[in-house]
Amino acid sequence: MRTLIVLRHAKAAQVLGLADRERPLTGRGERDAKRVGDEIRAAGLQPDVVLCSPSIRTRRTAEIAFPDAEISYERDIYEAYPEELLELVRRSDPELGTVVLCGHNPGVHELALGLAGGDYVFRPGAFAVIEVESEWADLHPGEGRLVTLWDPKES
Repeated sequence: MRTLIVLRHAKAAQVLGLADRERPLTGRGERDAKRVGDEIRAAGLQPDVVLCSPSIRTRRTAEIAFPDAEISYERDIYEAYPEELLELVRRSDPELGTVVLCGHNPGVHELALGLAGGDYVFRPGAFAVIEVESEWADLHPGEGRLVTLWDPKES
C-alpha cells in the first residue's frame, strides 16, 4: 500500500505588481501550513519525499509543513494539468511509501478527484490523503481510496 498526499498551497497574498510565482503566504497561510504538517504527523504519516512547485507560496507551505522532509522542487507542477501531475507521481522511486505533491488548483484538486473520486472543494491549505495499491509507475485514475480530506477552514 502506498500513500499519496495531494496538498494545495496555503493561503497566499495578492500583491499588486508582484508576479504570480512570487506571491508569499499570508499570516493565516503560514499558520495553516504548520497545521497541515501537524495533522499529517498526527495521522502517523511521514513523507518520504515532497514534490513541490517552485512558486514561493508552495515552497513555503512545504518547508513549514514538512521541515524534516526531502523536498524536490519540480517546475512542471506550476500550472500543470492533472494528467501531468499524475505523470510526475508515476516517476517516483518505487521504494517510496508516502509521497506528497504540493501544488496549485485546479490541477491538484482535479488530480485528487480523478484518483479517488468524491465531491468536495479544495481551498488553500487543503489536502487529500489517498491510498493506492499499485506501484507508482502503474498508477491510473480511479485506483485510489480517499482516506482523509482536510480543510483548514473546517478544522
